[in-house]
Parts: sequence; C-alpha cells; structure tokens
Amino acid sequence: MINTNSIFTEFVEMGEKLRKGYNTLKSIEEVDVATTPKELVWSCDKVKMYHYIRETPPKTSIPVLVSFAIMNRHDVLDLQPDRSLMKKLLDEGLDIYIMDWGYPSKADRYLTMEDYILGYMNDAIDFVRKTHKVDKIHKMGICQGGLFSMIYAAIHPEKLKTLTTYVAPYDFTDTHCNMLYKWTKYVDADTMAETQGVISADMLNNAFSMLKPSMDIAKFFGVMEMMEDRDKLMNFLRMEKWKADCPDLSGEMYRKYIKDLFRDNKLIKGEFELDGQKVDLKKVTVPFLNVYATEDNIIPNYSTTAVMDHIGSKDKQLYAFPGGHIGVFVGAKSQKELAPAVAKWVIERS
Repeated sequence: MINTNSIFTEFVEMGEKLRKGYNTLKSIEEVDVATTPKELVWSCDKVKMYHYIRETPPKTSIPVLVSFAIMNRHDVLDLQPDRSLMKKLLDEGLDIYIMDWGYPSKADRYLTMEDYILGYMNDAIDFVRKTHKVDKIHKMGICQGGLFSMIYAAIHPEKLKTLTTYVAPYDFTDTHCNMLYKWTKYVDADTMAETQGVISADMLNNAFSMLKPSMDIAKFFGVMEMMEDRDKLMNFLRMEKWKADCPDLSGEMYRKYIKDLFRDNKLIKGEFELDGQKVDLKKVTVPFLNVYATEDNIIPNYSTTAVMDHIGSKDKQLYAFPGGHIGVFVGAKSQKELAPAVAKWVIERS
C-alpha cells in the first residue's frame, strides 16, 4: 500500500530544498575563477602569456612555463584558491608563466600546429629566457599541452632544463578501452577543416560528454544535495563555468592533430614531421617527469606511459596519480601531494 503521507513529506522537503537553493543562487553575483594575481607580459596575435606574481623570492632562478590544452582554457589550473595547481606550485617556490592560447576565430582557420609549437610556444620560451637571462627554462604541459611540449622538446632540447607533463597522450594505438581513440580513426578531418574552417568547441564538448554520459546525469542529481551549501555550490559552478568556456579550434591544426597523431600514430612510430622536420623522440634528452592519472577515462594510461621507452632522457620518472583526468589539477590530493612532489623534482634539477 502506498504511503501518501510519506510521499507528501518528501515533496514538501524537496520544495524547501529548492526554495533555499534558489535563494543561494540569487545571492551569488559572480562565479570567480583564476583569481591568483598575474600580469600580461607577452602577446602575439590572439595568444598571450602571463607571469604569476610572487610575494617572496622563488627557490630557483630558472622559471617555469606552463601550457594547457589548446581546446580548453587554462583557468582550471587556478580554479579557486584551495583548488589551484598554479597557486600551490607558487607556494612551493616556483616562478611560473602560463600560456593563454586565446579564442581562434574564422580568421585563424589556417593556423597550423607549426604555428602553435614552432611559432607561439617557441617565441614565448625565448621571451622568458631573455627576460631571466638564462639559456634554459623548465617546461610543463598538461594534456594536449603536454604533447605539444614533448614535440617541442624533441626539436629544441637545448632550450629546456626539464620537462614535466600531466595526463598527456603520446601513443594513439586503437584499443577497445577508450571510445575517443576509436572515434578519431573514422573522423573525416579533411572535410571538417575545409567546410567549417574552425572546429566548434560545442561539438567537441558533446563528444567528450559521450565518453561517460552517466557522469553528466549524476552531477545534476548531486546539485540538489548541495544547493543549500554555498561553498559546495560555488565549487560546482566554477567547474561548470570552466567546462562551458572552451575555444574553437583552427581547422588546419585540428586536421594534422587528428590525421597524423590520433589516426596514424606517427609520433610513436617515428614518422611525425613538423615543418618538414622529423620529430625524433630520442632527441628528448632533458630530465622528464611523466604524470598520469590511474582512473583517467579520457587519456588511457598506456597512451601516456608508452613514451618512456621512446625518449632519449636518462633522467626520467613516472608518477602515478590516484584519480581522474581533471583530479590531477583540482583534487585535494593534487594540492596535498602531487604539486609539492612536482615542485621538489623541478627545484632539485635547477
């Protein structure tokens, strides 16, 4: 027999939660992200580079340049003060610069991977080297930014002191463990680049959501339980703001990224070229720290770890982070353990 009193009580309680949640939402005027102070020091076209402001001298005179994925904003690395990889690395004594790849428009449809790696990234590195009067700097790259940093290290190892990458894809072997790697084997990147010019961020976000659709469903049920807690709700809204703020991609860069890397796996095979120059991973000789997330559902572990057998570095180390792809940047364990360990590794090699 249905207990109508119990059902009625649940409806009343739910209504009260929604009322309090609505009042909480009304009280939020702005969802603030990336609040750690930094200043613009370099720009070229739509690409910018910022320098984080330190209140105390760094523990090493050799600065660090961080590059995030072009298809996402770097704000997730500084989501909020207690969940900020950048702030924690600053607190641990590093002097940090960060790349901002900007928002490509139709006018940027012909920007190539060469433009991003040999152009913007190289020019930014040279600016930092000149500013600090050093021959080499520390390089960090996250996800796609880690892949691009690895390619750069193979071409210009003489400009880098160390290389640290987080959850970066290197081996794009087709396996059944990841739908993203399977989809890209059948994407018609030529037609997309030629007809769209720039690749829609909304389309890419929809594809990533389909990798684990249950997560998107579960998170909205979870919101109901946190709407009365302003701090928890702000955590959720900051992450949602970051996810919604994605740049479109240059069609030509996307074409090479999909065809040469995802589809043909040329980097690991030793066949990848940039501006007509063969990218030989054996020429990566700098000390290398390779961070991967054990529960990563976007970049399979083998895709990240496989590069260890192909690079020329003698000083190379794997770091297995117990968590997911995004947890590497924003998780509590990242703040407590990963960032201090990375900073210590970098400082020891300065």
